[in-house]
Amino acid sequence: MVSGPFTLVPSVARTASGNSGALPLSGASVVDLEVNVSAVSGTTPSMTLSVTWSDDGVNFGAPDGSPDSFAAITAAGTVVKQVQAKGLYMQLNWAITGTTPSFTFSVLAAT
Repeated sequence: MVSGPFTLVPSVARTASGNSGALPLSGASVVDLEVNVSAVSGTTPSMTLSVTWSDDGVNFGAPDGSPDSFAAITAAGTVVKQVQAKGLYMQLNWAITGTTPSFTFSVLAAT
Protein backbone atom coordinates (compact mmCIF):
# COMPACT_ATOMS: atom_id res chain seq x y z
CA MET A 1 0.00 0.00 0.00
CA VAL A 2 1.15 3.51 -0.76
CA SER A 3 1.87 5.49 2.40
CA GLY A 4 3.59 8.78 2.78
CA PRO A 5 4.11 11.53 2.65
CA PHE A 6 6.01 11.11 -0.58
CA THR A 7 6.63 13.35 -3.58
CA LEU A 8 3.99 12.73 -6.23
CA VAL A 9 5.14 15.66 -8.41
CA PRO A 10 8.68 17.07 -7.95
CA SER A 11 9.28 20.82 -7.70
CA VAL A 12 9.97 22.19 -11.19
CA ALA A 13 8.92 25.32 -13.08
CA ARG A 14 6.09 24.35 -15.41
CA THR A 15 4.57 26.43 -18.22
CA ALA A 16 2.14 23.91 -19.71
CA SER A 17 -0.56 21.49 -18.65
CA GLY A 18 0.44 17.97 -17.58
CA ASN A 19 -0.13 15.11 -15.19
CA SER A 20 1.54 13.01 -12.52
CA GLY A 21 1.16 9.67 -14.22
CA ALA A 22 -0.63 6.74 -12.60
CA LEU A 23 -0.39 6.19 -8.85
CA PRO A 24 -1.51 2.74 -7.63
CA LEU A 25 -3.52 3.04 -4.42
CA SER A 26 -3.47 -0.64 -3.36
CA GLY A 27 -6.67 -0.44 -1.37
CA ALA A 28 -6.25 3.04 0.15
CA SER A 29 -9.59 4.73 0.71
CA VAL A 30 -8.37 8.31 1.28
CA VAL A 31 -5.56 10.33 -0.32
CA ASP A 32 -4.14 13.51 1.24
CA LEU A 33 -2.61 15.93 -1.28
CA GLU A 34 -0.45 18.95 -0.48
CA VAL A 35 0.38 21.37 -3.30
CA ASN A 36 3.34 23.66 -2.58
CA VAL A 37 3.66 26.55 -5.05
CA SER A 38 6.91 28.43 -4.54
CA ALA A 39 6.82 30.80 -7.54
CA VAL A 40 4.27 32.16 -10.01
CA SER A 41 4.88 34.49 -12.93
CA GLY A 42 3.24 35.72 -16.12
CA THR A 43 0.20 37.83 -16.88
CA THR A 44 -2.99 36.52 -15.21
CA PRO A 45 -1.44 33.10 -14.49
CA SER A 46 -3.82 30.44 -13.22
CA MET A 47 -3.43 26.74 -12.47
CA THR A 48 -6.24 24.30 -11.80
CA LEU A 49 -5.60 20.81 -10.47
CA SER A 50 -7.92 17.84 -10.62
CA VAL A 51 -7.76 14.17 -9.70
CA THR A 52 -8.97 11.49 -12.09
CA TRP A 53 -9.42 7.78 -11.37
CA SER A 54 -8.86 4.44 -13.06
CA ASP A 55 -9.31 0.76 -12.34
CA ASP A 56 -6.67 -0.31 -14.89
CA GLY A 57 -4.02 2.44 -14.56
CA VAL A 58 -4.44 3.39 -18.24
CA ASN A 59 -7.91 4.83 -18.81
CA PHE A 60 -8.52 7.75 -16.43
CA GLY A 61 -11.71 9.69 -15.97
CA ALA A 62 -13.86 11.65 -13.57
CA PRO A 63 -16.69 9.86 -11.76
CA ASP A 64 -20.01 11.11 -13.12
CA GLY A 65 -18.08 13.69 -15.13
CA SER A 66 -17.05 15.64 -12.01
CA PRO A 67 -13.34 15.44 -11.15
CA ASP A 68 -12.07 16.04 -7.64
CA SER A 69 -10.81 19.59 -8.23
CA PHE A 70 -8.85 22.24 -6.39
CA ALA A 71 -9.80 25.91 -6.56
CA ALA A 72 -7.75 27.83 -9.12
CA ILE A 73 -4.27 28.75 -7.86
CA THR A 74 -2.95 32.19 -8.86
CA ALA A 75 -0.23 32.89 -6.28
CA ALA A 76 2.51 31.14 -4.30
CA GLY A 77 1.39 29.22 -1.22
CA THR A 78 0.28 25.83 0.02
CA VAL A 79 -3.07 24.14 -0.62
CA VAL A 80 -4.18 20.89 1.03
CA LYS A 81 -7.01 18.63 -0.11
CA GLN A 82 -8.23 15.20 0.96
CA VAL A 83 -10.01 13.04 -1.61
CA GLN A 84 -11.88 9.77 -1.31
CA ALA A 85 -10.47 7.04 -3.57
CA LYS A 86 -12.76 6.22 -6.48
CA GLY A 87 -10.57 3.70 -8.26
CA LEU A 88 -7.50 1.51 -7.94
CA TYR A 89 -5.28 4.24 -9.48
CA MET A 90 -5.29 8.03 -9.33
CA GLN A 91 -3.70 10.70 -11.49
CA LEU A 92 -3.19 14.37 -10.68
CA ASN A 93 -3.75 16.68 -13.67
CA TRP A 94 -2.87 20.36 -13.93
CA ALA A 95 -4.00 22.98 -16.44
CA ILE A 96 -1.90 26.15 -16.65
CA THR A 97 -3.30 29.23 -18.36
CA GLY A 98 -2.43 32.90 -18.78
CA THR A 99 0.06 34.87 -20.86
CA THR A 100 3.56 33.34 -20.50
CA PRO A 101 2.54 31.64 -17.23
CA SER A 102 5.00 29.74 -15.04
CA PHE A 103 4.31 27.82 -11.83
CA THR A 104 7.03 26.23 -9.73
CA PHE A 105 5.26 23.63 -7.62
CA SER A 106 5.48 20.23 -6.02
CA VAL A 107 2.81 17.86 -4.73
CA LEU A 108 3.13 15.59 -1.72
CA ALA A 109 0.73 12.69 -1.23
CA ALA A 110 -0.10 10.33 1.63
CA THR A 111 -2.62 7.52 2.04
